This record gives sequence, C-alpha cells and structure tokens, in this order.
Amino acid sequence: MSQDRFNAYRIMWVLVFFDLPTETKVERRAANVFRKDLIKDGFDMFQFSIYLRNCPSRENANVHIKRVKNALPKHGKIGILCVTDKQFGNMELFHGKKQADLPTITQQLELF
Repeated sequence: MSQDRFNAYRIMWVLVFFDLPTETKVERRAANVFRKDLIKDGFDMFQFSIYLRNCPSRENANVHIKRVKNALPKHGKIGILCVTDKQFGNMELFHGKKQADLPTITQQLELF
C-alpha cells in the first residue's frame, strides 16, 4: 500500500498561473494578497507569475485548488493546472542555453 501511496502517477503538482492588474494601489494590494495566500498555502514561486505545489494525492491537490479558488481576486486572469509527478518530471528547464534541474520535492509529513 505505501508503494502505491508515493507512485509517480498518484503524486500531483498544482501549478497556478496568473496575470493580475497592478495599475492602482488597490490592484497591487489584491495581487500581493493573492500571492501571499499562495505562499501561505505552501506554494513556491516557479517564475514571477507561476507558483507550484507538490501534493501527495489528487484528493490533497483538490483541497489546495479549492483554497486557491477561494482566494481569487476580483480582476485578472488565473489558471490552475494539475499534473502528475511523472508528467512534471518530463519537463525540460533551461537557464539561457544551459539545462537546469527540476525543483526538488520537499518531503511532507502527514499526520493521521
């Protein structure tokens, strides 16, 4: 059972893409609150407007997706994408022309 628990097809990555307006003070504050809410929920910055989070299961990913939806600002464009760890591992990353490593998975402690 524990082998199935950490299967690369069961572990999920949640990616949140956003493009939020920041022309006014109110818009900048809303964008900052949204970004801070993502960080508070365990998301890490992948790029300036892309945050990601590793989840041990689809059910856990759904919990975090629901939290993101509850924190959506009034304006802007937000996308949420959920992929398996296997799919995420197929991504190729580059810094300029030099290939880069994928982000390391942080081990999460589950309490029952």
